[in-house]
Amino acid sequence: MLIGSGYYNRCLSEDEVRHICAEVFEHLLKQGQKILFIIPDHTRSAPIDMMFKVVYELLSSKMDHLDFLIALGTHPPMSQTMICERVGITQKSQLEKYPKARFFNHHWNDPEQLMHIGTLGSSELSEISNGLMSDSVEVTINRMVMDYDQLIIIGPTFPHEVVGFSGGCKYLFPGISGAEIINMFHWLGALITNLEIIGKADTPVRQVIDRSAQFLQIPVHCISLVVTGDHLAGLYAGSWNEAWRKAAQLSEKLHIIYKEHSFRRVLSCAPDMYDDLWTGGKCMYKLEPVVADGGELIIYAPHISEVSVTHGEIIKKIGYHVRDYFTNQWKRFHDFPGGVLAHSTHVKGVGTYRNGIEKSRIRVTLATSIPENVCNQINLGYLDPASIHPEDWMNREADRILYIKKAGEMLYRLKQ
Repeated sequence: MLIGSGYYNRCLSEDEVRHICAEVFEHLLKQGQKILFIIPDHTRSAPIDMMFKVVYELLSSKMDHLDFLIALGTHPPMSQTMICERVGITQKSQLEKYPKARFFNHHWNDPEQLMHIGTLGSSELSEISNGLMSDSVEVTINRMVMDYDQLIIIGPTFPHEVVGFSGGCKYLFPGISGAEIINMFHWLGALITNLEIIGKADTPVRQVIDRSAQFLQIPVHCISLVVTGDHLAGLYAGSWNEAWRKAAQLSEKLHIIYKEHSFRRVLSCAPDMYDDLWTGGKCMYKLEPVVADGGELIIYAPHISEVSVTHGEIIKKIGYHVRDYFTNQWKRFHDFPGGVLAHSTHVKGVGTYRNGIEKSRIRVTLATSIPENVCNQINLGYLDPASIHPEDWMNREADRILYIKKAGEMLYRLKQ
């Protein structure tokens, strides 16, 4: 069963969204079932406020509670104020108007909150990864899921640097899973590289995620969103794979911009929803394909002052480097978390490491509130953000200078 629709030239109205959701719930929900909704945190653009209110309106009279688990992955927990902002309510209105709604943060590094559901064997992983990885991996997930009869994922789909396209069961792995599976498939994505994987629906990493989802013994469905601006161009609901795949097909049409030529300098402006470089690195991933060899990409984000709230100390130890820097010195780095190593290589971009010399294809410069000495320490360039005037970068594509006002979600590729 697949319900929904999507458009290239218009957005869905709230009434259309309500109609689709009503039809979905009529098909999926049975009397007395306990449902857990999985939703994204604040680092993903989507009208989650509208979706929350539609879901509450349709289901609150039929359930004792409406429970929402935030798919944080390894992101920091959200405060109650942040959660209310994410779903478009106030703490007062939650008590008075939405009393059945309950919200939970996922805690990826708390063993008490996780449960083992299966093992991906070494031979299976070797086959999926085309020989890039061969160690078995334990698959864990937030144990809350076992208290429910059904999981419903509500979240957007965009081109993604690790898995190809986000969405679907990526909201389970890494969204509500434990460290081992998170680190494993992020490092697999890094070994393949961002340039090879981003914007492709069928990837080895997606196979790992979907295989992990098969260990779950409860039904999983998706309400997959395709976002344009602050609105929905598409909404597809049904089985987790079918709904996600339809959303990815529309995302491929709407979220990939093709350029005639590469650019020697790119000013990639991070929106406020990226509050550290860990998330702000998306401003590099989505634009790396259009930066010319030897060119420079500047992440412009005066509001960012942290490398990573969660992983900052590890990143400061290892720095940002190309993939081969790590693989050619694996004995030195194999004990570091694969997810952190992957982030490092994705921000630095592709390059080589030969005879002790590292050479990046492009330069990555931070124009943030991260101090210059820290930028030097982590092996990235530094530029005083006060020296940048975005208006000077506008309308200069003929000079091979590209300005992106809100980077991080639209993927840029060369036509050839």
